[in-house]
Amino acid sequence: MGIWQGSGRRYLLFFLLILTTLFVGNSFAASSELVINVGMKDEPKTLNPFKASDSWSLKVVHRFYEPLYTREPKTHKIIPWLAEGYPEYDEATNTAIVRLKRTKWEDGSPLTAHDVVFTGRIIREFRVPRYSYAWRFVKEIEALDDYRVKFVLERPMAIFMPRTLMTFFVQKKKWEPVVAEARKAENPLKHLLAHEVTKPVSCGAFKFVKWARGAYVRIERNENFFATGMEIGGRKVGPSIDGILFKFYGSMDSAILALKKGDIDYYWSSIQAGYLKDLEADKRIRVFKNQKSGVYYLAFNVRKPPFSDKVFRQALAYLIDKDFIVTRVLQNEAQRMDNIIPPGNQFWHNPNTLKFGKGMTRQERVKKAYEILTASGYTWGKPPIDAKGNVVRGEGLKMPDGQKVPSFDILTPPADYDPHRAMAGMLIHQWLLQAGIPACCKPSSFGSITQQVNVRRDFDAFILGWGNLAIDPDYLRTFFHSKEDRPNGRNPMGYRNEWFDKVSDESAAAMDEEKRRKLILEMEKFIIEEAPYIPLYVPYEIEAARIDRFVGWNEDLNGIGNHWSLLFIKPAR
Repeated sequence: MGIWQGSGRRYLLFFLLILTTLFVGNSFAASSELVINVGMKDEPKTLNPFKASDSWSLKVVHRFYEPLYTREPKTHKIIPWLAEGYPEYDEATNTAIVRLKRTKWEDGSPLTAHDVVFTGRIIREFRVPRYSYAWRFVKEIEALDDYRVKFVLERPMAIFMPRTLMTFFVQKKKWEPVVAEARKAENPLKHLLAHEVTKPVSCGAFKFVKWARGAYVRIERNENFFATGMEIGGRKVGPSIDGILFKFYGSMDSAILALKKGDIDYYWSSIQAGYLKDLEADKRIRVFKNQKSGVYYLAFNVRKPPFSDKVFRQALAYLIDKDFIVTRVLQNEAQRMDNIIPPGNQFWHNPNTLKFGKGMTRQERVKKAYEILTASGYTWGKPPIDAKGNVVRGEGLKMPDGQKVPSFDILTPPADYDPHRAMAGMLIHQWLLQAGIPACCKPSSFGSITQQVNVRRDFDAFILGWGNLAIDPDYLRTFFHSKEDRPNGRNPMGYRNEWFDKVSDESAAAMDEEKRRKLILEMEKFIIEEAPYIPLYVPYEIEAARIDRFVGWNEDLNGIGNHWSLLFIKPAR
């Protein structure tokens, strides 16, 4: 009996140990449910906010730094964030005074006007790429006291609010020694960007914990985040989660498998249409489809004929069946585009631009192109419309001066890089050949296209895209302004028009939003009719998340992977 009692006590202790282990394990699991696992295709390249430019770095870095102003979810209206109210702007002196809220860095020290001034001066002095564009017209920036910043502008600039005052700001105390060392270097900017940040100091909703190279980045809730408890757009600001674990997956296959298994709760990337049927069948997963702020387009080298002729460009626009590309190539997972500014950007988008060929049959498209080219003096060796008015295959198109239209290349990314753009190029090539226009689709590496288009300017036409356009539409000006017709400028087409330059310069200086909007709407109509770009389509942003784990995502332009989602989501139960 004594032996049994001893054994029984041992078994009892062993049983209690197992129960304790299970209880602790379950407690840990319960607490870990407040950490969302986010899958990414790649890991960050850097945690240096001045260097970060790839999307993977920005997804992490943007969790630590906040701007003076931000955009309200859904409406995209600019609202004060670190700032206390809107700027006090004096038109006579081009001076703005911004007051700051009483906020803190993660270490408990106050975020002050001196941090804002320090950051702005770094960007201006070092001409930091991505940000100096929005600061070069700032003549002076100074701290009037700990919580007031004075900006003196060289001239009125519309992007002052949506770009300059929406820049991130760093802690002066942390970065001052780094900047001092950079100033001594032979190449100060290179030295600044090369600085390796191992422990960012956050004023954002989350703070850095650990980066295990090749595996994950762990961040956790910042208890000093100033906005917790505020109500924005009818929703309460969190974060309501303890942290985020960013995991890296080299392929979409492995990421989708991890999502289905529950290893990740959200995959922060666009999902290809081929995965949707399987994901939609899983009741634990929700597929989100939202409009995207982007445009995929065909562009021309307008410095040389026949592309220098607006009528020729318009004829090509009529021949391109955008609806066919959207329905057949993109399987209806995209929108037709008849504007440079996407329809999801509702305030700035003009829905009344010219819609080349919309609703026309293939025969009607060819006849329309034939009609406008013939009226402008173009001729064919064999016209695409025969004597009976039937559409036939045309040959030997000649320009009004009698010169034969030379065969030209349409550069596209290869199919393994972007099958949609590659296929669109092949279709356009066939449609133009049908009308007797000697086009040839030429798939090329992205680097090769960049060299030909942006550097050498040795090209005829190309198909590329902008996948993440800003809400503010100042890009419409820079894409087509004559000043951007320079090596590595934003106008590689070489488009030049005095009226457009004049109106776009007026829009850039319009501090009044309604006045600027009217100018932008005019510019949209004009540039579509001029057709240096032919916008083709914009894909939907398709994403997936496990709704059995977290709910409350903020669906917005560009999807659910946004600043507000991470402040609004909460555990499903």
